[in-house]
Amino acid sequence: MTTAFRIHPRDTVATLLEDGDGVVTVLGMGEVPLRTSIALGHKVALVDMASGDPVVKFGIPIGTASTDIARGDWVHLHNCTSGFDERSGGFDVVTGAAQDIRYD
Repeated sequence: MTTAFRIHPRDTVATLLEDGDGVVTVLGMGEVPLRTSIALGHKVALVDMASGDPVVKFGIPIGTASTDIARGDWVHLHNCTSGFDERSGGFDVVTGAAQDIRYD
């Protein structure tokens, strides 16, 4: 069984403690069915979020849903913009590398 942790009771996401597929047990909360495989250290939605809703981790908004996000979805750059880095829409979805900076 895959596990994840929610840092604050108001969090709308939890962080996986190992690669996950199927169902994840969120410590102190219960089970959440995963809608896709999610890698270690990545976030899973604990609630349904509409586009424009805050994504909450640490009890504070860390970003905004850029599309509708269903409970059990992987939450990452493809469906969330960062509240800390205005360039987050230009990051590579898989690697997180900034696409607006060229390194030669």
